[in-house]
Amino acid sequence: MAPSPSESTDLASPPPSKITDLNEDSLSHCASYLSLQDISNLAMTCKFLKRVSYSDSIWQRCFSERWPNEVARISSTSSGVRDAYLARHASMHQFKFVDPLSADLYTNAKPFDHIILDKNDVIFSQGSSIQSVKIDSNGEDSVVTLSDHNARITCMRLFPIYETSLYRSQSQIKENVLITSSCDHSIRLWWKGSCQRCFRGHNGPVSTLSDKLLGDSSAKLLASGGEDGTVRLWSLSSSAKRGQHALKATFYGHEKPIKLMSVAGHKASLLVTISKDSKVRVWDTTTSSAIRSSCCVGMTCLPGTPVDMKCHESLLYVAAGSSVGVVDLRTMQKVITAASYQPRLCSFAIVPSKSLICTGGSGKAMLWDIRRNQEAPKAEPIAELDGHTGPVAQLHMDPYKIVTGGPEDLYINVWETKTGVQTNSLMCCHSEDARRSSGCSALAVNGTRVVTATCGEENGIVRFRDFVNASCPVLKHEDEHSSKFWDPECYSDSSTE
Repeated sequence: MAPSPSESTDLASPPPSKITDLNEDSLSHCASYLSLQDISNLAMTCKFLKRVSYSDSIWQRCFSERWPNEVARISSTSSGVRDAYLARHASMHQFKFVDPLSADLYTNAKPFDHIILDKNDVIFSQGSSIQSVKIDSNGEDSVVTLSDHNARITCMRLFPIYETSLYRSQSQIKENVLITSSCDHSIRLWWKGSCQRCFRGHNGPVSTLSDKLLGDSSAKLLASGGEDGTVRLWSLSSSAKRGQHALKATFYGHEKPIKLMSVAGHKASLLVTISKDSKVRVWDTTTSSAIRSSCCVGMTCLPGTPVDMKCHESLLYVAAGSSVGVVDLRTMQKVITAASYQPRLCSFAIVPSKSLICTGGSGKAMLWDIRRNQEAPKAEPIAELDGHTGPVAQLHMDPYKIVTGGPEDLYINVWETKTGVQTNSLMCCHSEDARRSSGCSALAVNGTRVVTATCGEENGIVRFRDFVNASCPVLKHEDEHSSKFWDPECYSDSSTE
């Protein structure tokens, strides 16, 4: 008897194969050709593929490619190779080594106003002069001086070049442009060591620039605030060298000079500004109105002199006076006092993904858990990061580490973000220069890199360090200084109560 049509189909079409039909060894071999990001994505698909993506063979390849000289250390670890990779990666980002790549640059004996890191490029300002220093893999440097401004630099920002009119091809996708503001009433856009655009319009010194660009990808706007109390929006798509027609809007409303500005996290068209009298305004930059102050869609006021300000999602974190207040930008109501330190705050940083903030005060910094303080009648720190001399005016914070420094202290200290435990202490100059140098006047951190600036009687010193290939760990001592904890156990993300 001839088979029926359905039976013929069954015989001709074997059951479909799934990726999970392969054994773990075969899948591990295939996955070893993936990038680290793809391996992480694979681990989030299902339990079976998560187990595959944790295989030692995959992480052995990742480790040997990343740190070929450290592969021998894997055999001495009791945990898996993946754990060894992650531990090494965290230690590198927490500066837990004594042998980073280092480079020192000696400059004029002038105060440092700003310093930023763009990969291995160190950019800093002294008065009206900007210097860009490229550090190569051997620690050698090459210096370019940018001197078009004729008064003190007030703010420096880096933005991707693809968000400007200078973008031409995919080969530029990872490049940044530098934008600076100055007391000479101008804003300048720099690329490849020269000024490409100059924007003028403020009736006085330009005091600050927005931390992000406003708007969608087709029409990015830069916001600036001035001593004249105005907020101005500039198009970065303008191709004119002198920035003609770049000024798109001017907002009025502040009675005092603009101190800080930040783009809202939940809506890229909202700009938050705060003036020196601590009055906060929120501007809808898409609104077009003949009444120039009607673009203001929210106002509030906080006590104390503004120190710093950060937006995350729909919340605004403002460090002013002796406290950090959190404002809901949808209602303009203060929802919590996240931190409080007397007599005043000197610096502020936040890692929103971990609900942690850090504040700098006199002689120490403090670590705060926003979630714990939501229910507490009074904000209390979870750790004190002490040991500094004078105010902690320089502060960096990321998911791995906190870096603290101040103008009266020649050392910067490094701490674990989760625990507040000190991991390293780094000097801002050579020991022979210590007597002639002041403390840390500027600080920038980017991943495994850190750069400090200190000014002495005879010269200024910019010190660059990169821990990416460091191999000699910091030795721990019984008397090593560590943070003071209110709780006996280390803080973790799971402890929310």
